[in-house]
Amino acid sequence: MFKARSLAVIAAAILSVQAQNSTASTAGLTATSVTAMRTPAGLPYSNPYNESPLPYTWPGSPTSGQVNPNPEPSAPFSRGGPAASKYHGPAFLRVGESGLAPSLSQHETNGDSTLGTLDQPYLPVEGLNNSPNRSPQLLRRADPDKACGTLPETGVTRTYDFRVSYQTISPDGVKKNGLVINEAFPGPLIEANWGDWIQVQVTNLLPDEGTSIHWHGLLQANTMFYDGVPSVSQCPIAPGRSLTYLFRADIFGSTWYHSHYSAQYAGGALGPLVIYGPNTVDYDIDIGPVMLSDHYHRDYFSLVEVTMQGNNPPADNNLINGKMNFPCQNTSSPCQPNAGISKFRFQSGAKHRLRLINPSARIIEKFHIDGHNFTVIANDFVPVNPYTTDVVTLGVGQRTDVIVEGVGKPDEAFWMRADADRCGGTTGVSPNAVAAIYYESANTTMEPRTNVTASQADLSRCSNDDLAITTAFCPETPDTNPSTTETITIENKSNGTTFLWFMNNSSFRGNYNLPTLPLVKAGNFTFEPEWNVYNFDSNQTVRVIFQNFGDGLHPMHLHGHNFNVLAEGVGDWDGTIVNPNNTQRRDVQLVRGSVNGAPGFIVLQWKQDNPGVWPLHCHIAWHVSNGLYVNVLERGDDIQQIPFPPDVMQTCRDWANFTGTVVPNQIDSGV
Repeated sequence: MFKARSLAVIAAAILSVQAQNSTASTAGLTATSVTAMRTPAGLPYSNPYNESPLPYTWPGSPTSGQVNPNPEPSAPFSRGGPAASKYHGPAFLRVGESGLAPSLSQHETNGDSTLGTLDQPYLPVEGLNNSPNRSPQLLRRADPDKACGTLPETGVTRTYDFRVSYQTISPDGVKKNGLVINEAFPGPLIEANWGDWIQVQVTNLLPDEGTSIHWHGLLQANTMFYDGVPSVSQCPIAPGRSLTYLFRADIFGSTWYHSHYSAQYAGGALGPLVIYGPNTVDYDIDIGPVMLSDHYHRDYFSLVEVTMQGNNPPADNNLINGKMNFPCQNTSSPCQPNAGISKFRFQSGAKHRLRLINPSARIIEKFHIDGHNFTVIANDFVPVNPYTTDVVTLGVGQRTDVIVEGVGKPDEAFWMRADADRCGGTTGVSPNAVAAIYYESANTTMEPRTNVTASQADLSRCSNDDLAITTAFCPETPDTNPSTTETITIENKSNGTTFLWFMNNSSFRGNYNLPTLPLVKAGNFTFEPEWNVYNFDSNQTVRVIFQNFGDGLHPMHLHGHNFNVLAEGVGDWDGTIVNPNNTQRRDVQLVRGSVNGAPGFIVLQWKQDNPGVWPLHCHIAWHVSNGLYVNVLERGDDIQQIPFPPDVMQTCRDWANFTGTVVPNQIDSGV
């Protein structure tokens, strides 16, 4: 194992993969004169919420002999908190006030982002039109045959330049240190056509911690080294350094990008990504990203600290496209009432496409619009046979594209809602976000007067839609006799001093200086136990049965693949495959919690057609910080035949030089 070998020798093996004749030193990896950093330096604002007590402690510290934690407490406050009588309506307007004119500027709440404002333009239904070899796949009219076709060659590269930094933001009126991309929260929209290449230079302007960007749901075929996960596909990007990611828009639909370094994305380092492809249904207007996310008044590093001390933090608020009001009289810390909510423009009689994304740290979102129903056309990156619903359930990392018919009159306004009060994870003060939808001639400062029309049964269900109704638009029949099957248990239990998450009795912790993928490229197939590497070698198909013995749900995400979801439920799987000839496929699926000792389960299966080291993990930030993560090693021999770009290895050199003088405070799993 590595502890018995020279760290410098292993580091040299990683760095030798770079272009020949490099003379860069790896001495930084063995330096002993270092300075440990306790909290991020250079924060622009001293946030009083970082010192505020949490409303409850969970899971706490284990008592002598205790194996599993007690159940998590329910939300300690009712909606509106102790000061609920001071406010009215779902947007928390103060009694005596009316109208939705914001009290803060967009720059004060969200920096340079235009999401959530009426200045945000519609997206092009036909895709981007500035390609010199524009693919005929991208047409306004639906063309189902092309949607199931092959990846087109467009000859186009879309280029972006990202800067990751700290900046004060006030998304709900509470000022905090946000981790932002290009001075914006959420970060800028990435757009491409199916088949394009996407190039993003990411520069780390954080003073004393690394970063990385993961492109959620992209398959990264032959570019697995740009998947953006530190300790796995790369070393972190060191402060003051850059890494240029280059990958194919190899699948189409709606997604997001985010930092995969510790829980940085919970501080705001995220944004939407849209890849235009063949339409499977006709529609008139592309509203664009609708991001539904929990929000915390503490800064991200403070959240990680309390998590690793046994205090999983509940969300303080819920946002739509980065905006919501907060009932400020519930806090004595700085808070601006009626900071501003998101607004959208609909047109009467038109069909609108909404690209729903849940980039939360923790909560399950229940999305609905008063007086409107949805036609679901895609789950994650996978088009589905359309079905109707009045509520869309999104676990962390999940996306759903819907068509909404404009049934309102030209002068009407309606509430858009994202609820988190049913499935846990909030303080209860402000669990439900709202945004205002204005039809074409409506007054855009008026408060909608509509009421909830979604069914209470759908709002109360804490699981994804029934697999029986979610079939893929492009059929794929999974192999009933997979090459290998692995059962993985999920447990929250004591390691003797604290509660951690375990998968098959192992809790993950990565090594930023020794990323797994470059080690495999260098010919190393021996891994530390805490890296949780499952080497499925060259097996053609893999089936994984997750058994969740914990109380809560987990959104399980696999990088590099869309998996078939064969079954889900509670108890022991009886072998029945739902829709065996055409299952739901996606890249995130909720597994239910244990009920009376019986585990929740999901059964996932995928083809091993994409060499790489692919993370498979719960997408709740606090859970993955606590180790709920494994690595899937796929076709290691093929990885050794794929050229790695020199900049991936240069990033490890830069990180080695940085950690030669500074020890980053990796207090969690690292991812």
